[in-house]
Amino acid sequence: MLLISSLGTILIAITTIVMLLAALLSKKSIVDREKSSPFECGFDPKSSSRLPFSLRFFLIAVIFLIFDVEIVLLLPLIILLPYSNPQIWLGVGVFFLFILIVGLYHEWNQGALDWAH
Repeated sequence: MLLISSLGTILIAITTIVMLLAALLSKKSIVDREKSSPFECGFDPKSSSRLPFSLRFFLIAVIFLIFDVEIVLLLPLIILLPYSNPQIWLGVGVFFLFILIVGLYHEWNQGALDWAH
């Protein structure tokens, strides 16, 4: 019984020492305003929350979502290739990619992808 009691005391002491070492070593020595503030989708959390929303940021997010959904829609085509007619499979895939490329070209012509302004 004495052995279990002393073993428990040793384990508690080791656990306490490890926790104290972790707490001491994990402290940041340099405090930086930019690194310690939360990042909220490109907005500065220290500024006014009533600033107008950037339309360019919104357009890029929508374009990202479109191409993200494109991957989800093209994946079943690859899985269904052994079970379908190759000409129909190729026609649907090319038509879908054609629509996406035309949309990307339109966005490019409209200047939505130009960040230099």
